[in-house]
Amino acid sequence: MKEKYFVSAQMPFTVEFYDVDTMGVVWHGNYIKYMEAVRCVLLDKIGYGYKVMMKEGFAFPVTSLNVKYVRSLEFGEKALIKAYLLEYKDKVRIAYEIFNEEGKLCVKSETSQFAVKWETRETQFETPALFVERVEQCVAGENNAGAGGEACSGHSEGAAGKSGK
Repeated sequence: MKEKYFVSAQMPFTVEFYDVDTMGVVWHGNYIKYMEAVRCVLLDKIGYGYKVMMKEGFAFPVTSLNVKYVRSLEFGEKALIKAYLLEYKDKVRIAYEIFNEEGKLCVKSETSQFAVKWETRETQFETPALFVERVEQCVAGENNAGAGGEACSGHSEGAAGKSGK
């Protein structure tokens, strides 16, 4: 990932039979399912997964999706998907990379999401304060943990920093 990011997560997976088409390669729409799965891993790592999001009264629908297919994954192949949080204050912007078992890039993509107040269905032009706080706690925890800072969680209450666009 060349662009600066705040938090990352990754998830290994195996290409299942139900994800492939008649040619034995992953049907193009199923890559989006893999993106959703690693996005859940990323949000849980931050400490603002879907259960917290709903409890806080927000939803984060995808408002844009860009996908570049570089090479296909095949049935039975081991793969790794990585997610990178690029922006989090005004909207949530996440980049994704999917690699095959040889470490070759297969898919590069990006999503944007805006917070929506669940009760009123109104778009929020700033992400919820708790989300921002938990991202910033996670970033601080990763910076303090050095190279092994993979396991962060934003569950503690603390002062939030001032980054994130």
